Parts: sequence; structure tokens; C-alpha cells
Amino acid sequence: MLMRTDPFREFDRLTQQLFGTAERPVAMPMDAYRAGDDFVIHLDLPGVDPETIDLGVERNVLTVHAERRSAAPDGTELVVAERPRGRFSRQVFLGEMLDTDRIEARYDDGVLTLRIPVAEQAKPRKIRIVGGDSKKQIAN
Repeated sequence: MLMRTDPFREFDRLTQQLFGTAERPVAMPMDAYRAGDDFVIHLDLPGVDPETIDLGVERNVLTVHAERRSAAPDGTELVVAERPRGRFSRQVFLGEMLDTDRIEARYDDGVLTLRIPVAEQAKPRKIRIVGGDSKKQIAN
């Protein structure tokens, strides 16, 4: 359903460690699971204005862009600035068996929740078997 690799995430983390930069967040923490006929993804985006969130899907790659702005008014001196800010993104590689035309997105309490239906062809189904001379039907 979902590929867990993000080739640039590890590179960003290593770069941040080497150069001590924390200006650009390296990840949006994510949980993903299947709930019945839906695949659900939760992305943590605390402090992000919903107007700055941009979602797109191209060839089964879901891309999330967001921006967290500084809470300090212009012209003030920051004493401590540990909260990441700026534009950042995350890509999620979706499996072929998800219906990317019907993705639903909701943003509540700093969490972006995506619901992606499992495609009809990927759902389990019963196959009717008709047997030989007896014309007896067997259900699997």
C-alpha cells in the first residue's frame, strides 16, 4: 500500500547534523494504517496555517507542502528560536491499489489526516466456481 522510503529525508537529517542547521524541518512525522476499505495517513503539522498546505498527487506520489511562519512580530529580537519554520515538504509513495482520485483531506488540531480509499480491484472478493456435470455451485 505504501512505500516507506524517502531518499531525501535521511540525506537532510545527515546534512543538518553535519552543519548544525535547523532552519528547514526535515520531516513531517507521520502515522499510516489501513482501516477497513481506507488507507489513513496522519501528518503532524503544528502551528501551520491551513492556507499554506498544498497537496498533490502525480503517478501515485503524494506530495505535501506546508509553511510554518515565525510567531514573533517583525522587528523583534528572537532570544530562542528552536521551533522549525519555513517551507517544507514530504512525499509519500502510494501503492497502485489505492484510489488516488478520491483522497479526502482534513486538518484539525495541527494534524493533517488523509483518507485514501482502497481501489475496488484491490478489495477481497468471492469467486464463484461452477463444477463439472453436477452443475453444483461452490462459493469460496
